[in-house]
Amino acid sequence: MQVTTHLNEGFLPDRYTKHAQPEEMPDGYPNISFPFTVSDLPAGTHYLAWTLVDFDSVPVAGFVWIHWLAANYPVHDTTVTIPENLAQTGRNQNFIPGSNSLYSHFVSEDRTEYIQGYEGPMPPNQDHDYTLTVYALRQSVDLPAGFFLNQLRHALQTPGLVLGQASIELPVRK
Repeated sequence: MQVTTHLNEGFLPDRYTKHAQPEEMPDGYPNISFPFTVSDLPAGTHYLAWTLVDFDSVPVAGFVWIHWLAANYPVHDTTVTIPENLAQTGRNQNFIPGSNSLYSHFVSEDRTEYIQGYEGPMPPNQDHDYTLTVYALRQSVDLPAGFFLNQLRHALQTPGLVLGQASIELPVRK
């Protein structure tokens, strides 16, 4: 199993980060999710789940920043391309969205469209590496819209559910 996406000069393209055009950043948040491809999916894979987190945020925020969670994205082949802007266009149709770190009371953002979506990388202090991890699932997971990372992690521990997983580091410039 392998995850790939296009990088521009070694970095996630600006369109998906804090360097996006102002019209693509409602209220200052980049919200157009980047496309990626998952190939060599194990036999029996029917769904995908994924997480996009920033481990480099710990020294800045005090915790790992969650940028995007998704579960139950249906697949019908051994290779699937997640399209650009799926976080907005496929919400509650093609997958179940989880809650990102904008849910935190430290941020005090109270808008579901931001919390249950893609919050593009916004490294404040230096270039950060963002970790996209994709899970190949035998069946869907029973999670509500707005689920949290811990709920996904617990669901993924179901015996026989996860057939494979792959991660990719996505550098984003300050």
